[in-house]
Amino acid sequence: MAASPPSNSQPSALQNLKPYVSILGHVCFVLGFASIIASIVVWNITKEPDIAHGERFGIFIGLWAPTFFILSNRFERFAKS
Repeated sequence: MAASPPSNSQPSALQNLKPYVSILGHVCFVLGFASIIASIVVWNITKEPDIAHGERFGIFIGLWAPTFFILSNRFERFAKS
């Protein structure tokens, strides 16, 4: 006879993590904006002799923002489910 699935009345390990996942979602949201600001700062503070390196590094940091926003969204959806 097959084992029955666990009932929903018993909290699983993932259910216990939901408050922490919600906090992680908020942290990722803030990090998304921080990466945008850091990108602008790095772009603007680059000096001679290699301005192109600073520009590329600023773009690289700016590319983190969508990742943080997507992670924030996914963590919040999981916390609300």
